[in-house]
Amino acid sequence: MTDAQSFYGRWARVYDWLASVPGVASWRDRTAAALALDPGDTVVEMGCGTGANVPALRERVGPAGRIVGVDVTREMLDRARDRPARTGGSVHYVQADASRPPVRGADAVLATFVAGIFEDPAAAVDAWCDCVASGGRVALLNFQRSQSALAAPLNLAFEGFVRLSAPGTRLSTRSHASAFERRVRAARERLTARTVDRRYETMAGGFVGLLSGTVT
Repeated sequence: MTDAQSFYGRWARVYDWLASVPGVASWRDRTAAALALDPGDTVVEMGCGTGANVPALRERVGPAGRIVGVDVTREMLDRARDRPARTGGSVHYVQADASRPPVRGADAVLATFVAGIFEDPAAAVDAWCDCVASGGRVALLNFQRSQSALAAPLNLAFEGFVRLSAPGTRLSTRSHASAFERRVRAARERLTARTVDRRYETMAGGFVGLLSGTVT
């Protein structure tokens, strides 16, 4: 078992609770909308966790569509399968490394709050883009520091949040947050290089950023 599997396995219940915090659903809706899905499409979520994005995705692909959730942690997938709103004939969960997904030919890919945990996020984004058919979209939703001057005190809380919410705690709080931000930046830079028709928007006072683009 990897460090990430052990970490997220222990905290699966807490992550499932956080996924239902008021306000987070609107971020998920906007991320699903950024994928420009049509009824019948196949959408793959990398690092799907407990399946919190499934309801928003199912609204858009409909009963003829297909949703594939990829996650390396069995406990996360077990909780997803236990939630009726996140299961059904069109939903399939696969335990696999999201940086090497066993999927091809999807209409869209999304990754929410996971790009910052990979050792090589650019390679992970390459793999995700390779999963998508030409003309499909890829969306990355990530936490980040806010650029608002009013948010400066909360940026300190951001550093602590990053340290508590991701594996790899041997670094200092500030170093851990900096490493996380570098990885998110690398993921966004690679998505920018691999796509056209890109869109970027922020939410939650600038603490959440959504980048999406169309694979050529």
